[in-house]
Amino acid sequence: MSDHEVLCLGEAMVLVAPRHGEPLAMARDVTLSVAGAESNVAQYLADLGHRVAWASRVGSDPLGDRVLLAVARPGVDVRHVERDPSAPTAVYFKDPSRENGTRVHYYRQGSAASLLTPAYLDTLPIAPARLVHLSGITAALSAGCARTATALFDRAREAGVLRSFDVNYRPALWSTEDASVPLLALARQADVVFVGLDEAAEVWGTTTAEDVRDLIGPSASVVVKNADVGAVLFESGTDPGTFVPAEPVDVVEPVGAGDAFAAGYLSAWLRNDTPAERLRLGHRVAAFALSSVEDHADATSLRRPAHDPDGTPR
Repeated sequence: MSDHEVLCLGEAMVLVAPRHGEPLAMARDVTLSVAGAESNVAQYLADLGHRVAWASRVGSDPLGDRVLLAVARPGVDVRHVERDPSAPTAVYFKDPSRENGTRVHYYRQGSAASLLTPAYLDTLPIAPARLVHLSGITAALSAGCARTATALFDRAREAGVLRSFDVNYRPALWSTEDASVPLLALARQADVVFVGLDEAAEVWGTTTAEDVRDLIGPSASVVVKNADVGAVLFESGTDPGTFVPAEPVDVVEPVGAGDAFAAGYLSAWLRNDTPAERLRLGHRVAAFALSSVEDHADATSLRRPAHDPDGTPR
């Protein structure tokens, strides 16, 4: 029987990157690591002392073994991950460039996770969790994944479980025309939504944080992030918002910072912290990600004493 507070669902991949930061076409040495939006959130939440389960599918291959070992290392429960003997674990490559910044190349079509269907949810213990988390990346992988994302939120609502959604628009996976409606539908299903001001402008044509709040509607708490400026939280359709500036940090690489922010915010929410405290911890955990080349940078130093579900210390 699982006793997790949080259930995260989504694909994790093996990341291949040039060891010395040179363009991929010229690299002789590479590193292998593991990356994935929802698995990143799960690992950061485990760092912060929460009981977390990560659900997905990986291939019955050595890369799938590597994914499971990496995600489980901080203490994430991976018992519900399904192994597929006929579909591979996804891979992606980083291609650093001084002129154009780092580009990524995905090889995830036909992956084990892309074959998710709502039937997989029958194997998951959703009701014991206090919240479920997924991102728009899951919906982008396939029609089956999109149905699974919608069904997960439906089942969570029926079970009285909070639904957390990070928009996480990825142009390499789908166009704005294809993404706009499904991402908005998932955001409107959720209880808390994380979205960058820039990606909201790209996908939905909004220009201000208030525009984003009004578009998503009054049913969700909406966190709008504005890069190194800060983030604002709207807890209702009429809330004027709580703003907390971002922490200054020397950025090594921005990949994974949004996942870290979401984990920090959700950790503080699980502890019944105030809106400003939730945003502040989000920024603090994001700073760890920004100062590392890894998608997940160990944030256990930010862990606070264990709390009961009502937020009181044990």
